[in-house]
Amino acid sequence: MESVEPAVIASDSNSQSAVHYVDLYESDHKVYTRKITGFFQKLRRYTGLPLMAAYLLIPWLVIDGRPAMLFDLPERKFHIFWMTFWPQDGMFLAWVLIISAFALFTVTVLVGRVWCGFTCPQTVWTLMFISVEHFCEGDRNQRIKLDRQPWTANKLFRKSSKHFLWFTIAFITGVTFVGYFTPIRELLLGLWPNRDPTTGFVYWDIHYAAAFWTFFFAGMTYLNAGWMREQVCKYMCPYARFQSVMYDRETLAVHYDAGRGEKRGPRKHDEDYKAAGLGDCIDCSWCVQVCPVDIDIREGLQYECINCGLCVDACDTVMDKMEYPRGLIRFTSADALETGRTRFWRPRLFGYTLVLVAMVGVFVYAVSHRLPVSVDVIRDRGARLYRVTGDQVQNVYTVKINNMDRRAHTYDIRVSGEHEYRLRGLRVVELDEGEIFTVPVRISVDRSALTSPTNEIEITVTAADDDTITATQKTSFIGPKSVNSSE
Repeated sequence: MESVEPAVIASDSNSQSAVHYVDLYESDHKVYTRKITGFFQKLRRYTGLPLMAAYLLIPWLVIDGRPAMLFDLPERKFHIFWMTFWPQDGMFLAWVLIISAFALFTVTVLVGRVWCGFTCPQTVWTLMFISVEHFCEGDRNQRIKLDRQPWTANKLFRKSSKHFLWFTIAFITGVTFVGYFTPIRELLLGLWPNRDPTTGFVYWDIHYAAAFWTFFFAGMTYLNAGWMREQVCKYMCPYARFQSVMYDRETLAVHYDAGRGEKRGPRKHDEDYKAAGLGDCIDCSWCVQVCPVDIDIREGLQYECINCGLCVDACDTVMDKMEYPRGLIRFTSADALETGRTRFWRPRLFGYTLVLVAMVGVFVYAVSHRLPVSVDVIRDRGARLYRVTGDQVQNVYTVKINNMDRRAHTYDIRVSGEHEYRLRGLRVVELDEGEIFTVPVRISVDRSALTSPTNEIEITVTAADDDTITATQKTSFIGPKSVNSSE
């Protein structure tokens, strides 16, 4: 991709005329990463594999006859292992997002953008696609040479194999993602073509929305991990833009030790480079060649750096070959580079950690004490607020019971308040798992007992087989202004 012509800014004066060239846009070249081995490369692999295994396997797990994790949007039910959440449990989702944000802040203050370098889905999938590229086309120099060659049978085979494997990974990714919203076994059966025995026509037994999102996410995976890669981290991810507000001088990140490495330059293995005024950096550019976002860490801390540590592995490999001490590029802090020491525990990190622990504790307590039943009470919206029959005052309500438990229950409806209220109508309701039942009830009280036109009452719903499963809703009972007043 070619860059646009630079803008020309001309300035004229009596003494001289100057022309300044300003690059308004500079396009990025294709990044060819070098394959490297080392501690951080292994760490990326061993952190990514469990995440990938969990992502791919969870939709296939079955608990109590249903997928272990299923976000059933049409039914508005969210099954997460042994619990089922409903839209009214949206508070828990908000808490999860807040806790995740604080966890990200805490980790970033301590060890920088390790989330980006080791566990971000963009990084994990890009690593898989790069591994396929290495397998099909070879290492960095081989891929550069292959791209410069004219099209031959060998080049066509290598390129086709790479894109076929990319499409396969992308399609599996898309199917698995949609499998969290549609049972994955039904989804795969629907994606398989069927033939009508009478007409001979081929058809697919799948909802158009499921098919659309499957191929949409497959296409986006292929595009992001195969073609865009570092562009997503550089220009699309907002985390890269506001990470600087979370860094401090004690944050551990990938740094180049300029005091030890400069002046950089090539030399022979047994050369007395210090006598020539050179540092430990031999200017081999391996740290740049292995970088997935194509930056030079020797230019200092940059927002594009995702702290993946591959440049550390590359530099340590070169240092071993040159028989120099490791650590020219390493995870350290700005203070450690200058003073040789750093503080791990500091007020900001302590504050983040304290808030995070408190929020996790509140969240765990709220989820563990979550009641699997809810009740909504709605007053009858008829023309009459209340009805007087003899010496009784009656109000009519609609009680909606939602059984959010994973098993059926029989619920008992009771009313309580300052006076002796009586419930008329259906009092025992049997609800299946996930069933919502609406029942009208009539509540009455002696007219002589009322001392106010508005009285507060509570309608309670309790499971007959487990009195800890209960829900209460407060409402108002309306009656005459006084005992002697007429209706």
